[in-house]
Amino acid sequence: MAEEAKWYVVHTYSGYENKVKANIEKSVENRGMQDLIPDVRVPMEEVVEKKVETEKIVQRKIFPSYVVVKMVMTDESWFVVRNTRGVTGFVGPGSKPVPLSAEEVEKMGVEKIRVADIKFSIGDLVEIKSGLMEGFSGKITSIDNKTRKVNVAVSMFGRETPVEIDYTQVDSVE
Repeated sequence: MAEEAKWYVVHTYSGYENKVKANIEKSVENRGMQDLIPDVRVPMEEVVEKKVETEKIVQRKIFPSYVVVKMVMTDESWFVVRNTRGVTGFVGPGSKPVPLSAEEVEKMGVEKIRVADIKFSIGDLVEIKSGLMEGFSGKITSIDNKTRKVNVAVSMFGRETPVEIDYTQVDSVE
């Protein structure tokens, strides 16, 4: 397949997220469309529920009424997802589904970027492309793979100021 699969957000009836996920997966399997729709997820997070004297960890939907689908957008794949029972439509203007950007996918926690995907090293010159420091550039002084943050020495008001930001917010300066 020439086109790469992208993540799309599908709106569902409230409480039908897991059923929609199962129905899409079943349709994909029955039609042999694993190459067009390789993944379907209901984004979940672990939270601690506190009762009077007990605490327990439970799974909670991060985005109730939404399912994310990794798919190659074709008429057939759109039809399968759109006509799944419980689906009310794709997220996007009008009837045109809009794929999530890599940054949105990362922030939603749908797909984690592996440490190997970090393309920077200490000493690299980078430009900050989003956030409060957007437009500033500087040199990477440290990288924390665990938190996926980089420290950048930015020149402000004639002096070097260390700034800690998410590595998705910087781009290499060529």
